Amino acid sequence: MKKFGLIGEKLPHSFSKILHSIAFEILNLDYEYELYEIDLNTAYDIKSFMIDNELDGINVTIPYKETVIKSLDSISEEAKKIGAVNTIKNIKGKLYGYNTDYYGFLYTLKSNDININNKTVVILGSGGASKAVIECVKDLNAKSIYLVSRNKTDKETKDGIVLIDYKDLEDIKGEVLINTTPVGMYPKVDFSPVGEDIINNFNNVVDVVYNPLETKLMKTANKLGKNSFSGLTMLIMQGLKSEEIWNDFKLTKQEIDLIENKIKKEI
Repeated sequence: MKKFGLIGEKLPHSFSKILHSIAFEILNLDYEYELYEIDLNTAYDIKSFMIDNELDGINVTIPYKETVIKSLDSISEEAKKIGAVNTIKNIKGKLYGYNTDYYGFLYTLKSNDININNKTVVILGSGGASKAVIECVKDLNAKSIYLVSRNKTDKETKDGIVLIDYKDLEDIKGEVLINTTPVGMYPKVDFSPVGEDIINNFNNVVDVVYNPLETKLMKTANKLGKNSFSGLTMLIMQGLKSEEIWNDFKLTKQEIDLIENKIKKEI
């Protein structure tokens, strides 16, 4: 039996086991998927962890998407470009890293008809998830991209991205506001990364948080008449892309729809 799993620091909020268990069931695969809460030292030596636990592949979530890279034998071109890994495949003790967050986020935009070509986009957060989102919106030809971090005090431009602090947000209006921070994630569901005054400056709000399915950020956006989108689609599609990488197959549209529909019913 092949063994897979998710590594992270705190995982009580994760839907990943449900997602992959449903995929295994529908695809008739006798595999298992478990959650592994690990510390930083273990993440730095992820190869030993995977070999000791006989893991064929893993997903990686916050805060280890960048930490694991040094332990890998090779990483894909998109992972190099993004600078973060969220999927690892074990082939006879050699570890190969990939980033499927890019694919999941791209699918979210396209499936919801969110057009950012020549538009202004604001991204909240500078962690591993934000890196995939940045590359995605760059590839979709966004006109202006602002990256908001609490660690920034002065405006700075890097690789075409304007780095700003939260206080600068009041002056920016755009097409899409994207939250890649964990703010609003279960169990701290009463928090939002920004308030109404900021949300009101955007037509669309995308929250990569998927638990709860409707975050406080999304509720506020809906109240203001904005379009809001959960991170659930991104989670599902990045997870299914991982399945394709681990198992060397291509899922059909019918299989994807079956898995996606059952996951949405289960949660």
